[in-house]
Amino acid sequence: MDFQFSAEQEKFRQEVREFFDKELGPDWMVGIFHYEEEAESDEEWALHLAMQRKLGSKGWLSISWPREYGGRGASRIDYTILREEMAYYGAPGMDAISYGVVVPTILNYGTEEQKRQHLPPLARGEGVWCEGFSEPDAGSDLASLNTRAIENGDYFIVDGQKCWTTWGHRADWGIFLFRTDPHAPKHRGITMFLVDLKTPGITLNPVYNLLGLRGWCEIFFDQVRVPKQNMVGGKNQGWEVAGATLNHERTGIGWVGACRRSLDRLVKYAKENKSLAKNPIIRHRLASLAVEVEICRLFCYYVEWARENGLPAVHEASMAKNFVSDVSVRIAEAGLQILGLYGQLAKGSKWAPLGGTVEQTYLSYPSWTIAAGSPEIQKIIIATRGLGLPR
Repeated sequence: MDFQFSAEQEKFRQEVREFFDKELGPDWMVGIFHYEEEAESDEEWALHLAMQRKLGSKGWLSISWPREYGGRGASRIDYTILREEMAYYGAPGMDAISYGVVVPTILNYGTEEQKRQHLPPLARGEGVWCEGFSEPDAGSDLASLNTRAIENGDYFIVDGQKCWTTWGHRADWGIFLFRTDPHAPKHRGITMFLVDLKTPGITLNPVYNLLGLRGWCEIFFDQVRVPKQNMVGGKNQGWEVAGATLNHERTGIGWVGACRRSLDRLVKYAKENKSLAKNPIIRHRLASLAVEVEICRLFCYYVEWARENGLPAVHEASMAKNFVSDVSVRIAEAGLQILGLYGQLAKGSKWAPLGGTVEQTYLSYPSWTIAAGSPEIQKIIIATRGLGLPR
């Protein structure tokens, strides 16, 4: 692996930064991982959709896709640079589920008809997708899911519930795992489907997080008719597809960009408060976090480099996800410790340093350690797939 970015890649990174500097302005400040979490009002969500269309017109949303589906055919490193910088800004317009999770699944496992139907609109910045995996009794043990899809002519009839579906109440479509063979071993009776969330029988119930924002959603299915042609990867082959989907979700470059952003703010705050900047404990804490963030970046770029070169990078993606999750929590804790009681002040308080983003960071970062699989799940993958230890 070449650890140096090419001149063209550095030029592209600068282009991305200049674009968002101009579009977002100097007062733009997001404290949580993704802008979409903070977009509570219809006006805030409209900003996300407007930016998505702008990015689509620039060809950035589909930068690394094959040209036949609206892409530019650039490298995955170019895509990763874009995702890192967008996450650093907390910029709207390219949500991590639609473009980081759903698109790779459709590209790798979708039928030609599914690719032609769904990818060009996403390349233009039209539509939002979600990922419906978890259920009330199937979280880390995902293969225990119980939402049933019963074959009936040209359709499957779906009944059940999904939970913790990120931005589900904002989505137009989603990828979902349903049980299609209740008599098969639990890993072998699951199928993935593309589901239009406007289908009759679907009820969406937003769930509030610790910040009082609707980042997640419960989805209920009551006799929902899903066409057979919406199957992804074949009947009862969903576990394999889900594994690949989650592997892409674990890359973690979006979390790295957010960690860089939070760390830079803490360093700037310390520099502006000389007593903090001279405190050896704080200086060492920030220095250690700076080292860890750079390790996170190397992990994530290595994973994308490996994929670019045809390598699976399964346990490596779990290593990246596990490490960046730990670092994100340490940054959140450092923010509260450095700011003291002021760090607990929320956005909107005139006394809150850094616009209240430290409080947002502390309440939002730890929950994302569970996304794409808890730390325990990542360690199981590292142990079995990476170290060759028995299950």
